[in-house]
Formats: sequence, structure tokens, C-alpha cells
Amino acid sequence: MTVRKIGNSLLVGLLALSLCGPNAIAGQLSKQEGDRLQRKIEDLTKNGSALPVAARRTPVSEDEVNSYLAFNAKDKIPQGLTNPRVTIVGEGRLVGRVLVELDEFKRHRSTGGLMDPLRYISGKVPVTARGVLHTQEGKGQFQLGSAEILGVPLPKPILQELVTFFSRTPERPKGFDIDAPFNLPVKIREVVIGKGEAVMVQ
Repeated sequence: MTVRKIGNSLLVGLLALSLCGPNAIAGQLSKQEGDRLQRKIEDLTKNGSALPVAARRTPVSEDEVNSYLAFNAKDKIPQGLTNPRVTIVGEGRLVGRVLVELDEFKRHRSTGGLMDPLRYISGKVPVTARGVLHTQEGKGQFQLGSAEILGVPLPKPILQELVTFFSRTPERPKGFDIDAPFNLPVKIREVVIGKGEAVMVQ
């Protein structure tokens, strides 16, 4: 897998977690922090391509993740999404927030009827959610806890619609399935979620 592909894979995952994952940024975002994560991605890719793969633990901080999203991946974020943020809570828990341009989404979606919460909302709005990331033996799965839009509970099927719409790529035309297990990239065996950082275990 190339550096570009792992970067894109990471971006899709982070955006999905932002959509399905409260959020407060403890530190100051900077291009330097984003570049630090970019170098770590390159090192992870290089090590994952080696035979044999060297046992390695690579810590990634919350500030690095959010700086990468704000600076390094800014041009790759899909139209209609802005200001994605991920909070690494600890003990597997991740929380996220992203501003969603609902009008962009609703142009491609038929209304869900009078009970559809999105029927009465328009413009750019924050979507937040909470969940737990489980990983082992090179596989990952996200367990959604709750989600909300403008403080109103967001049903899981509608959240999945949002995630699907904004996470679609040529390699993943159906987008990210919240419930589906997925392969961790570049021979990462496990991701250990601690407070404020995630450790990539190869």
C-alpha cells in the first residue's frame, strides 16, 4: 500500500469517526503537528511493507490527528464537510464533531417524511457522536454509542446515510459502513486508545 493510499485510508477513517464519533481540542493545532503525523504515516507504510514487519508501536496524539485534518488533509476533505475534529477519550472511546452542509446532502436524498429530523434543518450544522473502537489481529470495528445534530438525537440509520454519502471514494463506492469490520492498513495489528493518544501496533 502506498503512502498516498494509507493517507487516504486514514482520512476516510477519521472523517467517518468525526461523523460517527463531544469534542474539545486540548491543544493548539499547527502545521508542524500535522507534518509530524504525515511522517509517522510514511514510517508506518515503510515498516508495513518490510519482510518481516518489525514489531513497532507508534503513538499518535489527538493534536497530531486534528492538525493533520486541519492542514495536511484540508484539500482532501469532501465537499460539504468542514472543521472535522476527533477527541481521543481513552479506553477505546473516540468522540468526534464535524460541520455538515446539509443542503449538499439533501440535494441527493429523498425526504424521509414528516418524522425525518433532517426535514426541518438546513445549512451548515454540527454533527457529533460517541463510540468505541475495537481492534485486534489486524481488524477494526466501531461500536456507535450515540449521535446528535444541533443537540437533537440523530437516529443511527440517518447517521449512516450521512457517513455513506460523505465517505464514498473510488476504492469504496458504498462508503463506510458504521457496523462493518474493516482491515487495518499497513500491517497494523491493533490500535490502543489511551487518553489523548492512539498507539498503532505493528
